[in-house]
Amino acid sequence: MYGALPALEARRETLVALRHDLHAHPELAYAEHRTSERITEFLVECGIEVHRGLAGTGVVGMLKHGDSPRMTGLRAERAALPVLEQNPFPPRSRHEGKMHACGHDGHTAMLLGAAQHLAATRHFNGIVVFIFQPAEETDGGARVMIEQGLFDRFPVHSVYGMHNWPGLPAGEFAVHRGPVMACADQFDILIKGHGAHAAMPHQGRD
Repeated sequence: MYGALPALEARRETLVALRHDLHAHPELAYAEHRTSERITEFLVECGIEVHRGLAGTGVVGMLKHGDSPRMTGLRAERAALPVLEQNPFPPRSRHEGKMHACGHDGHTAMLLGAAQHLAATRHFNGIVVFIFQPAEETDGGARVMIEQGLFDRFPVHSVYGMHNWPGLPAGEFAVHRGPVMACADQFDILIKGHGAHAAMPHQGRD
């Protein structure tokens, strides 16, 4: 791992500029058209095979090396949030009411950096699939990609993803086996019963 760091350091300016560009042009769920174009252009420049159309704005890159049929997925999400960015410093959102407030611009840049590094070094044997998922927050982009045949077309044996975590020191990774990082959800509760006098609430069932 540490041997890769100098090569990645050499690409720092390119990847930081890419992340800044993505941050300045946030796009909401299933509307990540410009983002998809930037991802596609970057992957093509790296010589990576590109597949588009899953879940509308989904992008999948595929890189083969060696003779192993083993297929591994690396995944990042891309959608911004309907949030007004109040940061006074650049890069800030150029689109009022839209912001990369959860770091998905960084996740996309990191996955593109990984794709670029693997394409340049080929230090693997098999197939790597780079999955750029739309609509991560509450819109089910992963589910839609799967329903539209993601794993039929790319039968990976495992998928690896990551999320930035400001509480960790720079350069450190935290790994956990099994589910991690819960999400919020919405649900309705219907109660059938009857009311009672305010002085006798124990007689009610509501």
